[in-house]
Order: sequence, then C-alpha cells, then structure tokens
Amino acid sequence: MLKDVQAGTPDNKLACPDDKFVCPSGMIFESHAHYDDKQFDSDREELLSSMGKNGVGAIINVGSDFASCKRTLELMKEYTFIYGALGIHPSDIEDLNEEVYEWLRSSAVLPKVAAIGEIGLDYYWEKDSAVQSRQRYWFCRQMELARELCLPVIIHSRDAAEDTLALMKGIHAEQIAGVIHCFSYSPELAKEYVKMGYYIGIGGVVTFKNSKKLKETVARIPLERILLETDCPYLSPEPNRGKRNSSLNLPYVAKEIASLRGITEEEVIEATRENALRLFGKIS
Repeated sequence: MLKDVQAGTPDNKLACPDDKFVCPSGMIFESHAHYDDKQFDSDREELLSSMGKNGVGAIINVGSDFASCKRTLELMKEYTFIYGALGIHPSDIEDLNEEVYEWLRSSAVLPKVAAIGEIGLDYYWEKDSAVQSRQRYWFCRQMELARELCLPVIIHSRDAAEDTLALMKGIHAEQIAGVIHCFSYSPELAKEYVKMGYYIGIGGVVTFKNSKKLKETVARIPLERILLETDCPYLSPEPNRGKRNSSLNLPYVAKEIASLRGITEEEVIEATRENALRLFGKIS
C-alpha cells in the first residue's frame, strides 16, 4: 500500500485514485534527496512518514549509481509523495555500459520517474584525463536520453565549470529542461544557465558564513529559477551543519533565501514549489 505524505493525520486525502500526487500549495517541494542512502536505514520509514506534518509536500529521490536507481524505484512505489530521478553520477560511471543505459531508458518511462539524474561532471574527485573523458561521454549520452524521453535533467558539476558549459552548449542543452544541482560557481555563470532555461538548485550551503558567491547568486538570479534542495544526507544547513541532513532542514534554507531577497519565507516556499512543478512535468 502506498504511504501518503500526511499518513497519521486526520485529513489523509492527498493521494489521487491513480496515485497521481501534486505537492499541495504552501508546502515545501524537495527537489533533490537521497533517501535510499544507508544513512537512513535505521529510521527511514519514521522520517519519511513525518514529512507532511512538518510541511514537506513532495520529494524527488535522485539516483546516483545503478543500485541507488533501483532503490529509488522502490521508494517511488512505497510513498505517493516521492518521485524519482534515474541517472548515473559522474563518479560512478563504472556502473555504466550499454545494458545499464537500456535499463535507464526502459525504467525512465515509468509514470513517477520525473527526471534523468544525477548526471554531469566531477573533476574534484577525478583528475585522470581519460576518466574525465568518459565522464563527458556518458554525460552527453544521458543528456540525449533525456531529450529522447522529453524529461528534464538534474546536473552535477564540480570543479568542471568550463567543460560543463561547453558540453551543454555543444549539444544544445537549451532544448532540454533541467536544474544545475548544488550550484557552486559564480553568479555570472548562474545567469548563463538561466539564459539557457535552467533552474538553480539551492541547499544548505547558502546558510554557511563563507558562501559569499552563492549568497550573491541567490540575490541576483530570478526567484522563478530557484529550486529548494538538500542533497541529503549531505550538506546540512546551519544550525545543523555537520549532522545528517534531511528535508526537514529546508525551512532554514528558505529562511536564508528570503533574507537575501527581502521577501517572506512563505513566498520562497510557494515560488520554489511552483518552479519545481513547472520543471518536473510528470508531477504537475
């Protein structure tokens, strides 16, 4: 039986008869989480069952390797308010071959698979030029899969700003909707992505005192291009920095964005909810 976001509350009526679920107005849309991670093994069900009463209305659980993609499908089946993204992270491209690629293609057509991701480039962990070349190859292949299936992408880019932008321009990524997850570059580069039609994923890092570039980015780009995300169990915001992260920490992120933009937290939550529903078309 599918578990509703407000399981345990009196008005448990949010799941549609066909299991179609839309994040209710006024609730947080978490656009990037990893609840399949083993850090949640001890209390996953209890934590996820608490989301609705704590104001979190919908979650995208994002695959990173082949095993996590399969676990994401299981979470999608179990919880009405969890949708999935399927893709292979650049640090896990050893998982990728033509057989796995075909599995991604066949699985991504499922009704609750909302995006292809987490895909991209990561030169922080990988310095070998041959491996970086393979990362670029599989990034392009997975971008083309998203184009083929008319799905948005969730892009990871770390220490690879120049190559990420060049690759995206080379394959006309402006024709593929998506979000730059856990954005860590300059406000000027954020504006380049926004011009291409992309959203910018903002999480706990924006609350850190030393995140001057990200704070500037949040203040300068259109609110209509910002998504709330955690990347949990990683990157907890202040005041919980260093602890296991979860979607329950997103109010801290919304509060910081609101402060930087001179608006209310409620306006941030509602705008980012609408942004996510606009991007992830299978949900709206």
